[in-house]
Amino acid sequence: MQRQLLSGKIHRVTVTEARIDYEGSVTIDSALMKNAGILPFEKVLIANLNNGSRIESYAIAAPAGSGVICLNGGAAKHGRPGDTLIIMTFGIYTAKEVKGHKPKVVYVDKKNHIVKKK
Repeated sequence: MQRQLLSGKIHRVTVTEARIDYEGSVTIDSALMKNAGILPFEKVLIANLNNGSRIESYAIAAPAGSGVICLNGGAAKHGRPGDTLIIMTFGIYTAKEVKGHKPKVVYVDKKNHIVKKK
């Protein structure tokens, strides 16, 4: 049997921009992506802690250290600058892989800079 588990999470990032005019996606500081194991164009689940919205999108890399978290296109209707998000990815794992699995979790400060990693 295979199971779907959390593979990476960026915990409590702050939205810096919301751009309805962009095609779609969420732009994420590439240092955050790298440390959470999120690849460019990978599917992400975004949970907005301010309004309860949960949407799926895909990740686009922003410059490392920029702190950018930008909701683009339709995603911009689900959040605004200042909102707090949790950005997650999931993977499919075999029974053998599940036993030792630990997701990569990144915690940030109010400026979206890493303060802790698990």
